[in-house]
Amino acid sequence: MNSADSFSSDYQEARGKFLSAAIEAGGALDAVAHPEPGPDGGILATDVAWFGPRDAESVLVLISGTHGIEGFCGSGAQVDWLRRGGMRERPKDVAVMMVHAINPYGFAWLRRVTQENVDLNRNWVDFSQPLPSNPHYGELADALCPSDWSPKTQAASAQTMRAFVEAKGEKALQQAVSGGQHTHPQGIFYGGVAPTWSRQTQTALFAHYLGNAGRIGIIDYHTGLGPWGYAERIVLDPVGSPGFDRARQWYGAAITSPSGGSSTSADIVGDGLSAARTLLAHAEVTGMALEVGTLDSRTVINTLRADAWLHAYGDLQSELGRAIKAEIRNAFYGDQDDWKGMVAGQSLTVIKQALAELAI
Repeated sequence: MNSADSFSSDYQEARGKFLSAAIEAGGALDAVAHPEPGPDGGILATDVAWFGPRDAESVLVLISGTHGIEGFCGSGAQVDWLRRGGMRERPKDVAVMMVHAINPYGFAWLRRVTQENVDLNRNWVDFSQPLPSNPHYGELADALCPSDWSPKTQAASAQTMRAFVEAKGEKALQQAVSGGQHTHPQGIFYGGVAPTWSRQTQTALFAHYLGNAGRIGIIDYHTGLGPWGYAERIVLDPVGSPGFDRARQWYGAAITSPSGGSSTSADIVGDGLSAARTLLAHAEVTGMALEVGTLDSRTVINTLRADAWLHAYGDLQSELGRAIKAEIRNAFYGDQDDWKGMVAGQSLTVIKQALAELAI
């Protein structure tokens, strides 16, 4: 079997492959329709496939598409595991819940964000309380997302960011840009001012399917950070916490932590894995983000900046608009056989590790 065949060229193809593979593997299916259509006018939905006992004490949850366009990776990994007969290796007392395209809008429209221009992994905050502050983003906001995408403006923006790095350092720039912000709705890494449709959908799905589980493992698939095809195992529980220690036991010493400074990711607030501990407070939750590298970080950030400009000020059907869409797809989807094979292989490994631990 060629793992590359499990990956898709667009959202609709990915959804079709997922549903077919889940049915073939004997999964029980559910779907939550999205209120917006896809770029082709087609229906968008978050699909769920459940395998195993509905009252299972231990459940492994596999989530694709938290960051929309990154769903190419997660969907391919989900389909590949199903097609390889992974369900036959599922311990009989452990259930598997697959959430396909929790942000179907971003997946279909080739965006990392939701239809609200919100980064779902910055949206899981308590909106009744003061929102997280990121003052350095405000210093860079006009440079990061200018209203004009001309070469002259881009050169000026690059100079502003170089000056910031000279004054505060590269790590400070990464934190300022990608740590999350709630002040610039048309900007990047925007956390929003209310729960998004995707957050509300995930909350409802967790309550419906996982209310009786006592031990839950979550693998959330991501792309865009790190070397080509390498899957970093990022744990957002604080270093030394029970959740971090369990993840280290499950996945080995190679796990990384933003809070511990060992991850390629900035230290973020409002992510779904951290929120899962609250949503599933009745259970022991072991969460991990599988972050697969694509292009260099500066190129990836620049594609996000261009895409934010395009949807705020540009024309998606223009030559520039089509070029930006091609660039952001390349930045978050390594559409080559070697990359797909690396994703599938590393995904198979962590799923096997998680199921083994949940079966104990």
